[in-house]
Amino acid sequence: MSAECEVVFEERERNGAGWAEITLNRPGKGNALTLPMLEAIEGMVRRVGESRRIRALVLRGNGRFFSTGGDIEAWGNLTPAEMGSLWIPRGIAVFDAIARLPKPVIAAMQGHALGGGLEFALMADLRVAVAEARLGLPEVGLGMIAGWSGIRRIAETAGVVRAREMTLLGAPISAAKALEWGLVNAVAEDRAGMEAQIEAWLDKLLGNAPVAMALTKQLLASMHAEMGRDHAAAVAEARATADCDEGIAAFREKRRPVFHGR
Repeated sequence: MSAECEVVFEERERNGAGWAEITLNRPGKGNALTLPMLEAIEGMVRRVGESRRIRALVLRGNGRFFSTGGDIEAWGNLTPAEMGSLWIPRGIAVFDAIARLPKPVIAAMQGHALGGGLEFALMADLRVAVAEARLGLPEVGLGMIAGWSGIRRIAETAGVVRAREMTLLGAPISAAKALEWGLVNAVAEDRAGMEAQIEAWLDKLLGNAPVAMALTKQLLASMHAEMGRDHAAAVAEARATADCDEGIAAFREKRRPVFHGR
């Protein structure tokens, strides 16, 4: 399946105002992200940013998962140098492009958002999740770390204490807990309720002044420190460990990893 099929772009319109939707369409793989998918997303985000008609963007996933994050089959064979110079910088660049859009972004989490999938959702301005969805950064269980800015974003959004809980334990949290922590703005009982919430937000966003919203986002973005190189260096260091090799092997062999701290 091509990246164009694995990431779907649609433009929609209501009462003369338009918005776009980017849907991760790899349900058989949990919408796990690959470099070609990231490239496709980047082009779609650029298209949204250049369009005067599109006033908002909705990020979606198809299937049980919103996204399970970076595809371990895509990064598992990369060297530490390749992780630090290619995989992580590429993901950060694409995700930052979403966050920097001068238009509001909604993440519609119809299912679990894990690892890079949660990092993807954290780039949005508004997030809604169905009640059964779980959110987490489980990378430490693979001998890896969350490298696409998620650690910093969670700390900024939910606080350092909660970021430590999520990133060190690696255990997903419920949508209800994510709402309590401020990681999502709303929780819906089911997908119909999620769509109703999205419609309510779009009604407001599409009626607001585009320039005023863009300037507001610009001011809010000033709080995000540039730490891309730090993330890339940390991921490269993690990938160089024997523990990471063990985590990847255990994932492929469907067994529990045994880490030795080296």
